[in-house]
Amino acid sequence: MPRFVPHPDRRPAAVTGASSGIGRAAALALAAAGHPVVLGARRLARLEEAAQEIRAGGGEAHVAPLDLADPGSVAAFVKAAGEAVGEIDVVVSAAGRNQPDSAEHSDPDDFATTVAVNLLGVQRLVGSLLPAMVRRAHGDVVFITSEVVRLPRVRNSGYSASKWGLHGYARTLQMELEGSGVRASIVQPGQTLSEMGSDWDPGVTTELLEQWVRWGVARHDHFLRPQAVAAAVMSVVQAPAGTQFSLVEVEPQAPLPARPRHQPPTGGGGEEPAGGWGGRT
Repeated sequence: MPRFVPHPDRRPAAVTGASSGIGRAAALALAAAGHPVVLGARRLARLEEAAQEIRAGGGEAHVAPLDLADPGSVAAFVKAAGEAVGEIDVVVSAAGRNQPDSAEHSDPDDFATTVAVNLLGVQRLVGSLLPAMVRRAHGDVVFITSEVVRLPRVRNSGYSASKWGLHGYARTLQMELEGSGVRASIVQPGQTLSEMGSDWDPGVTTELLEQWVRWGVARHDHFLRPQAVAAAVMSVVQAPAGTQFSLVEVEPQAPLPARPRHQPPTGGGGEEPAGGWGGRT
């Protein structure tokens, strides 16, 4: 018996949060690499758009509704995915909920919904798909967490708490799966330009950005593109059998300054030129 089961030629994948952002980019990247993909999210029209793009490029894509806060929806998604592509060998957990809230004054029901989507639903989904992976001694489960695990953000208590919980669950799972042939990996992106937060009140967004700058969370104005995070996901999934990326931190590189680092300022005073933060202060 080989020490490690080699990657099969066909590796069906399930991607949550596939209607936009990191999830959509990951689904497109997996399909481009030849994986049959099942896309899950609540916005079916957006899922169909992504699936049509995959099919137009010669890939195989299927769509299934998924609301991670609803146990029945999770069970239905797992069933639909199996019927569409067979046993899942790659899971990318990219769905997430992020609403501005206060640790002191957050609404308990709203807080619970965030935890249900970002943690409880993920555990329910992964727990439903893992047994077959363990039986085959092969598979990848990729958790998309967040830099808030390292750098909690002001007015982001529900999101931070749920991602901390997800990180802890994934770390525990890594230990329990050791020697099983199944890899559990964490991809931890920094600030990313996605649709998350696009429905926030502009005034709240400005206030939060100012607070995050104050606390040193947002150090510059460059954001990752979802495709950059998807590239990290592909590195994890395509790693040779016998190799595991346990934790991949993906951070946006700081942009070049307005003047070369070796060039002294002009005009006296030694102040940085305006615009280095793209209008943010």
